[in-house]
Amino acid sequence: MAASSSASGPFTARDFQLVLLRRMADHQPDLVADARRELGASLAQMREANKRWQAMVRSPRARSAAARYRSVLGAPESTAARRIGDLDCEARQWPLPLWPGLRFEVLAGPDGQVWNAWLVRAPGAEGPDLRTVDDLAPWSCTVEEAARAFAPARPLEGTAPTRWGLAFTAPDAQGVRHEVVAEFTWGLLQRTRVGDEPDA
Repeated sequence: MAASSSASGPFTARDFQLVLLRRMADHQPDLVADARRELGASLAQMREANKRWQAMVRSPRARSAAARYRSVLGAPESTAARRIGDLDCEARQWPLPLWPGLRFEVLAGPDGQVWNAWLVRAPGAEGPDLRTVDDLAPWSCTVEEAARAFAPARPLEGTAPTRWGLAFTAPDAQGVRHEVVAEFTWGLLQRTRVGDEPDA
């Protein structure tokens, strides 16, 4: 892909993928560098894309978050009504070339306010087989997949709006259980911290 990020041109889906990568670079610089090269983008272009995105988000004349995602990513590949607790929202999903097995999902309320935006497994795509801490490789799973595989998982407050954490216990290859803290950016696993065996 030869297109370059321009400070004056339209903000594209390619630029948006660079925004996701910029946040992930804090934890996985090597994976991000490979993905950035796959997009044909330089480090400077990734930084510029992130700078432009932040300017759009913080602009006093900014459109709603839901409208912003649509303007950048186009019409959603799918939309579906979803109920969370006693609240109704709409789940909108878009494909991103960097992660063909995933979809970027936005949960939007009736007023267009975005409740959540992250990467989820694509409908029909086979997810990872998560059984031990060794299966928790960077970029291998989403928040939902880890929470389901190692239930009950306790959500942790992230260090930034695009970051999430989960705390749970999981066995190693020998069957010994450990306390695990998994950190996610834009819904995708970035790293895990494995502690000692929890007290019985």
